[in-house]
Amino acid sequence: MVKRIIILLMVVLTACSAPKSCCAQELDVKKLLKFSTFYAAINGGTSLSDVKVFSVDNKLSTTTISTPYDYNFTVGLRKIARFGYENKAQTFYDGTEANYSDAATVGKVRGLEYLFEVDYKRQEGVDYMDQHHFIRWSSDDGCDEDVCINFFALKFEYLQDGFADVEYFEASERYRYKVGKKLSFNIGAVQRLAEPYGYDPLEEWSFDNDRIHYTCLAIEEGYTIDVYESEYRAPDGAIVATSAEVWNEVVMPKVLSDYVEEKRNELANQWQHSLVIGFDFYHYKKNFWLHSWGNLMPYHYNDGGQYSFHNFNDGEQWYDYSGGLIFGLKATKHLGCFIEGKYNKYWNKEWYDFKLGINYVIF
Repeated sequence: MVKRIIILLMVVLTACSAPKSCCAQELDVKKLLKFSTFYAAINGGTSLSDVKVFSVDNKLSTTTISTPYDYNFTVGLRKIARFGYENKAQTFYDGTEANYSDAATVGKVRGLEYLFEVDYKRQEGVDYMDQHHFIRWSSDDGCDEDVCINFFALKFEYLQDGFADVEYFEASERYRYKVGKKLSFNIGAVQRLAEPYGYDPLEEWSFDNDRIHYTCLAIEEGYTIDVYESEYRAPDGAIVATSAEVWNEVVMPKVLSDYVEEKRNELANQWQHSLVIGFDFYHYKKNFWLHSWGNLMPYHYNDGGQYSFHNFNDGEQWYDYSGGLIFGLKATKHLGCFIEGKYNKYWNKEWYDFKLGINYVIF
């Protein structure tokens, strides 16, 4: 799926740059890449300190658990206009940038903006990969009529967040109605492609009291159990436990985890078509700024598929929503405060991050 999404995004981006003989204005690659930045960086540091584990079995023994160092390898290409409150304090992009405004529906300037970024990470001994790719087109040309087709916003986005365990592709097409120069409302359609969230592979193995037929599941997965000899063997014949305690507390959690991942990977990704309504607001002065946006998906088309999220929601509609807030205030020459964050809830999965604080210049 990842390769297909990246190829799709690149095709759309390339199509925007290809000369069009039928159009009065032609876009070339040089213009498309103007003001963009390609970056690659490696960041690393010490992870959790070594931990000593003591055990007593006839005599005292000590085991040291070491966690390998953390690292982050980032490679990306970005062309995103900075809002007034965003200052590029660093000379170079180092891969650790986290711009909340990247999640906004509408960009700072008219036209095309994009981001393609891949992060390979290890944190606290866990390896994972994050990806964020998007193409954003904001039109704000205006016209004499009240309803102006030149006010629209398009966004194609692919997100993979390893920590939040969420991955999806999203495309949205929206008409914007402007209320003054700072506020606009939008309405349109959203198409999302993701794994069938809500599907629980363990449901068929569950009792009415939520206990699991875990022994039967393990045997079906190829494990063998000899309770008389206290031997519990993996599908390859290797002994993985010699007691029921180790089998229940150590082996079975891994068996269940592997089974769930295997079953989910067997399923095809599902399309979700939704109605979306939203808003965006942007005000900036040197001593006060507010940038906010929100999106609500109150209606989702039910295609009747076996793994439609409607089936996991008792056939009912649900609300998916996201939003962001960036606020800054320089109350006096010395005192200032800020709040920044974004929040998402899709398919009853939540992921968010935020920061807030105050600054006081003593002299």
